[in-house]
Amino acid sequence: MKRDERWEGVYSFEDSPFIMEILTELRDERTGPIAFRKGLVKLGRYMAYELTKTMEIEKVPIKTPLEETEGTLIKDRRNVIIITVLRAAIPLMEGLIKVLDHSRVGIVSASRSKAPKFEIEMKYVKVPQVKPDDTVILADPMIATGSTLIKVLDEVKKYGNAKRYVIVGVLAAPDGISRIKEAHPDVEIFVAAIDRELNEKGYILPGLGDAGDRAFGAPIKI
Repeated sequence: MKRDERWEGVYSFEDSPFIMEILTELRDERTGPIAFRKGLVKLGRYMAYELTKTMEIEKVPIKTPLEETEGTLIKDRRNVIIITVLRAAIPLMEGLIKVLDHSRVGIVSASRSKAPKFEIEMKYVKVPQVKPDDTVILADPMIATGSTLIKVLDEVKKYGNAKRYVIVGVLAAPDGISRIKEAHPDVEIFVAAIDRELNEKGYILPGLGDAGDRAFGAPIKI
């Protein structure tokens, strides 16, 4: 896990060969939907393992069949809310919850209009009550302009004040990170990699394309 010096509380996993191998497969245009979804699940699981290293732990007494000793509990793992931003984040959430299996789950449907406005429309919001001990994780594979996650954070914070707000994604563009940190300085961001820039359509470069379409197929307009 690498802390990016450009921002406070922003981390990538570019120092992890295994995560970079998964990301390589996700980037490859030849990777089909089944393999793409499996890759997102794997990323979610291993990024959750890494995220537990940043959580509060406590030592507890236990008794083995042979003697008394001391064990470890990850206290924060028992107080997690995962907010899934539809639809691309569904496989990512599946991986996260394999490790963070005590999590409550919220669902947010948010869509971004085309350039240059990039307006955000939220049609469906179901969020559990947020408690002071909670770590709220927003799962969204692509942090591009940051507009969607700013809107989602604005909404989620209406449900209570959490101990931590964390974004877990696959790729991020520097512009998107800067906009999110400006709007919500308290949020932490964990991504597999931080890419170079956005193109004129608001897609991350080099990126991996539209994560939702690649995971589930492009929707038909009728």
